[in-house]
Amino acid sequence: MNNYRYYESALYGATDYDEWFEAASELDRMEGRDLWRLERESKDYDHRLLASRVTILRKLRKQQKYDQMMFRLREELHGNLGNMANPALYLEARCGTKKLINNYLDEVSAALNLLCDSNVKQLSPMRKRRFLKRAARSFGRSALLLSGGASLGLFHIGVIEELEKQGLLPRVITGSSAGSIMGGILATHTDSELEEMLNPEYIDFEWCSVFKPFNIIKGQSVLDQKVLKKFIDRNIPEMTFLEAYQHTNRILNISVSPADSHQFPRLLNYLTAPNVLIRWAALASSAIPGLYPAVQLRAKNFEGKSVAYMPQNRWIDGSVHEDIPKEKVNRLHNVNHYIVSQTNPHVVPFLNEKVQSKGLLPFIQDVVLKAPMVQVEHFLELVHQHFDAPGIGAMIKKAHAVASQAYSGDITVYPEKHLMNIGKTFTNFEAADVEKMILAGRRATWPKIERIRNTTQISRTFDDCLRRMSERYRYVRR
Repeated sequence: MNNYRYYESALYGATDYDEWFEAASELDRMEGRDLWRLERESKDYDHRLLASRVTILRKLRKQQKYDQMMFRLREELHGNLGNMANPALYLEARCGTKKLINNYLDEVSAALNLLCDSNVKQLSPMRKRRFLKRAARSFGRSALLLSGGASLGLFHIGVIEELEKQGLLPRVITGSSAGSIMGGILATHTDSELEEMLNPEYIDFEWCSVFKPFNIIKGQSVLDQKVLKKFIDRNIPEMTFLEAYQHTNRILNISVSPADSHQFPRLLNYLTAPNVLIRWAALASSAIPGLYPAVQLRAKNFEGKSVAYMPQNRWIDGSVHEDIPKEKVNRLHNVNHYIVSQTNPHVVPFLNEKVQSKGLLPFIQDVVLKAPMVQVEHFLELVHQHFDAPGIGAMIKKAHAVASQAYSGDITVYPEKHLMNIGKTFTNFEAADVEKMILAGRRATWPKIERIRNTTQISRTFDDCLRRMSERYRYVRR
């Protein structure tokens, strides 16, 4: 029992993932959860299907039957084969899931690497590249989506740092409101630049002016947008979406909502708005209605000068309509797996990834927690249908958009409830609070690392293979 308490204390006192994983592994062993991982059988996934695929792929790989291996992979490779991504499979043990799932993922990765690196006549560079690109397109990829949350968005930095450290940071990043700023910082800096910039000794996140409620009476915004803009300019270089993509190879998406009721939400990136300046996109996406005025976007023209972009339109907080714009990201970047870092204070209390229990008490708990949000959504929908008074109609439409959208992903990382201090949402954090929120982001990511590692392993292998093909044969990257 003393050993158990020692490792339990080590788990909660860990300062990095290695320490956390060592303590979690020992606790799993003491509780017999490591034996659960070795047992193939489970009602939560099709273990027979995965076992047969492992056997077939291993045999083909050892016999180097390249054509049959390519046929199998092209026809049978799916992201959630046999329901192996079922969240329930990651609730039993702290350090991962069934070994059979790891065996399958490792076997697929080994087969893809063999096909990529083999130098045989039947596998010409063109044929290998065509196979890898088509199979990767069919399989899909992951994205990291960063929510709004004002000052609480500092939590995102910890999530980003931990994913990058573990080699699991997706190339596709989406940000709304505070998430757009953190995403902008990430997408405009290489790994080495980011490490230097996010050093706790030099970190600079003074973004919020003194709260000025009397400004409302004067018809002005409550917070000083100039302070926010200076903060963004200090941390995000004067780059366009296309320039950032060329600099870091990261695909940044920023969600903005229209101030005009006749416009629609937009997802800005190097495909839809290549010359828009990221600074201005982040400023617009952070323009919380009632606190900041709407923003006109700016872009670089053909001569590289900053000019107004869609000058007749103004844009506001991206979280209003699409805090987590999954459908648009999927359509533009072939993303079908979403890792969400969620810090919106009105959302986090309702997030829970535990398997739902049956019975009266869990039912009552669900009603107390979730029914208010459902009722608010339906109430706002009815108000929007029946009233269209000047000014009020647009406000109700925005409120309904906030209440009705989805805020979680396939894997959602979020702060512990005690960190969601709404009173601190629109304040500048002291250095100690900044460090605390970043550490909270890292700690919240640790229990999800093995799940993220597994669910992204095949798509990361595709990316690595295509990168090696690009370097070897000078092809353009995927």
